[in-house]
Amino acid sequence: MTDKYESFREFWPFYLREHSRPMTRALHYIGTTLVVLIALAALLAGEWWILVAMPLAGYFFAWIAHFRVERNRPATFTYPLWSLAADFRMWWFWLTGRLKPELDRAGVKPTSGG
Repeated sequence: MTDKYESFREFWPFYLREHSRPMTRALHYIGTTLVVLIALAALLAGEWWILVAMPLAGYFFAWIAHFRVERNRPATFTYPLWSLAADFRMWWFWLTGRLKPELDRAGVKPTSGG
């Protein structure tokens, strides 16, 4: 990664291109969903120590996706906060069925491979 992003708006298309494979995105969705469920469980149970599992759940699946599927360096190493925000944005667009136009605008081509 040689580009320096000055805004989240610039970073977003890069983030999507770094998640070009459907399996990469699927593993991110699993991790992000677990993060949300862990947060809800902690809130409902009133057991705040449960929150320590959030980073483990989120990063475990994301890093498997990057190192084994996408074979690239996670953007979170360089842009930790924007990567976190982009992960939740990508997850929300996927949940609401609005991700494809975002991928198209970022230049992510549909693939059949993992």
